Amino acid sequence: MKGMGNMGNMMKQMQKMQKKMLQAQEELFEMTFEATAGGGMVTVTANGKKEITDVQIKEEVVDPDDIEMLQDLILAATNDVLNQVDEKTNATMGQFTKGLPGGGMF
Repeated sequence: MKGMGNMGNMMKQMQKMQKKMLQAQEELFEMTFEATAGGGMVTVTANGKKEITDVQIKEEVVDPDDIEMLQDLILAATNDVLNQVDEKTNATMGQFTKGLPGGGMF
């Protein structure tokens, strides 16, 4: 029955790790990320849940004859901010999946 103590210990460790994961995820969700394009002409803000929370557009970049440029700047800033969220998520949550079979969640 010596193995049962190890199993109980392992379960406690897993519960502890799961609690830390949930806490890290909550902290991540509360973070704010920001990206700009066009030298600050367009700024897009997102939270850690990958929700866009704000878009700022400087008046001087709004040209009715060149809507495509504005669209490109918005896309660039949006993709950049979402990449930042992905990178932070991978860095934060990756510490919990290192060494697990398949490297994934359990």
